[in-house]
Amino acid sequence: MIFRRFNQAIYGWISKRYMSGCSSYNSLAVRKSCRSKEQARGVFEDNGVPHAKGKIFFNPLVAIKFAKQYGFPLVVKPNVSGYSRGSYFPIENYKQLWRAIFLAKIWWPTTVIEQYLLGKNYRVVVIDGQVMSVIQRFQPMVTGDGVNSIEKLIDIENIARDDLGLLDCMYVISKNKQTIDYLGKQGLTLDTIVPLGEAIDLYFRISLAPGGTVDVVDKTIISEVNKDLFLKVLTMFDANILGVDVIFSEGIETPYTDQKCIFLEVNSRPYLKMHEYPRHTKKEDLAPYYKQLDSLAIEDVNLY
Repeated sequence: MIFRRFNQAIYGWISKRYMSGCSSYNSLAVRKSCRSKEQARGVFEDNGVPHAKGKIFFNPLVAIKFAKQYGFPLVVKPNVSGYSRGSYFPIENYKQLWRAIFLAKIWWPTTVIEQYLLGKNYRVVVIDGQVMSVIQRFQPMVTGDGVNSIEKLIDIENIARDDLGLLDCMYVISKNKQTIDYLGKQGLTLDTIVPLGEAIDLYFRISLAPGGTVDVVDKTIISEVNKDLFLKVLTMFDANILGVDVIFSEGIETPYTDQKCIFLEVNSRPYLKMHEYPRHTKKEDLAPYYKQLDSLAIEDVNLY
């Protein structure tokens, strides 16, 4: 009893501190089965779901050997994490690989290295028999107007996010050393004036924290073959809800069998809040789905 209360207290603190906005509709058993990237990759392997070749490691030399065998680009991430914390991609060389290994291990001692696919990055939320919501995720970027510098374009974008009420979930784009260095690798500076319509990436990571964005994807355009596979993944983990992270080389509207495709991981407590804050598309009405989920009786919801 004492241990159970201690577990509840610790999990409550973790949820409040690190998982605000995340859903809680799966049992403890399901959450445990989804906790590790290695576990998810094993389920994908057993069920014929396309996924990246990868390896979990403690010794960095294992990752170096993997890179020599499979080449670049690669992704390195903690074996247990969330919000893309500690994830680094695309890694294009050994210098970037060593740095990513060191930083990922700050989050978790055991680390995952995987092949990386350059393509369109999606979060697909599935519930019993339905695709609830799909968003495409983008790294922080600005689009040139032929007049303003990158620095000014960042200011304009940050003001727009504030005006649209997006900063309750998203972040402003920083003009810090991280951004300056990334621009420098492209031969650009904050003073560069970008041609009209040209998109400039400001950081490599597709995540909200460095200023990334999401847009809602119209579910009617999704290939039925892909929909079927998303729903099968839900049953593979016996879950009520999953956030499935997947990359398609062409796009979600094309059957996965006709393109390169990598399922990255599943999230048993998907961050549903970000689905309410698309940058360029209209927000969905997800109320019917929440009603269905809220009617569920969840076992051990307060235990980790």
